Amino acid sequence: MARSTHLPRPPEPFVVEPKAVHTHTVVLLHGLGSNGEKFGKEFLDTGKTSSGMTLPQLFPGAKFIFPTSRRRRSTAFRRSMLTMWFDIICLEDPSERKELQVKGMSESAKDLLDLLRQEIETSKIGPENIVLGGLSQGCAMSLSFLLCLDHPIGGFIGMSGYLPFREDLDEAMAELSDDDDSPFSGGDDADDNLDPATKASVFERDLLGLPSVDDSQGKTAQSTPIFLGHGGADEKVPCSLGEEMARTMQTAGYMLRWRRYEGHGHWYKIPDEIDDIVEFFRQDMGWQEGYATAYSSLILAADIPYYSKQRIT
Repeated sequence: MARSTHLPRPPEPFVVEPKAVHTHTVVLLHGLGSNGEKFGKEFLDTGKTSSGMTLPQLFPGAKFIFPTSRRRRSTAFRRSMLTMWFDIICLEDPSERKELQVKGMSESAKDLLDLLRQEIETSKIGPENIVLGGLSQGCAMSLSFLLCLDHPIGGFIGMSGYLPFREDLDEAMAELSDDDDSPFSGGDDADDNLDPATKASVFERDLLGLPSVDDSQGKTAQSTPIFLGHGGADEKVPCSLGEEMARTMQTAGYMLRWRRYEGHGHWYKIPDEIDDIVEFFRQDMGWQEGYATAYSSLILAADIPYYSKQRIT
């Protein structure tokens, strides 16, 4: 897709090159008001496992990319110019005046599409070896973008986030189910036969102004493994929003790991959440790059329990 001519190029991302042969790329989006370099440095420096290891140490073949969003007028902060993926009026209730979010989300989706295409073309890394995700609003933006993709990627990591337009997406998928049960639903409308993942993709692509996918049935990111973590005492993005996000993704047919960190606020929990992300890489994504045996030994030595995939009820 050609870049819109009325938009300048987005800021350059903060990139940490791999320390070994490049095998994977991790793209993580910052939260509202932050930037790629600030978030990236802090996440890679402080995000340590219970054994004191950082992600670059455990995954020397991984390249880490931290994009910076465009600066936009913030309705929530008296029209101040902030780095944010889209505008929002109420952090605790993202559904309030949600129409304000669409323009920024559409622009950011196109920027992310360009970034992923460039990484695939220049680094020769296949989509199956790319991890996408983010923190807070970065999680919200990247998860919406994941739903737009017409192919799976290696994995998704969401921390302290939510899903914009979740109620509308739930309604779109519910209409699908209702139509399937109706004796009056005809076979002429192609949408009648769409599975939930495809219905979710069609909804998101329309919302973000991306072109439709020809013969879209099954052309989704549904097989992408997902990890979602959230602090139970999050005062900025209530954990209930994260739980609702997880339920919606499961309704759309996605398999995910959900972790709630009791008593923890709005940030990734160290070391628990980093341990869980590493285990997600190993178990769900199959990252076996020489670190696995050593890290498994550290897990056993520290007596860290492995958790199973949890369904949100």
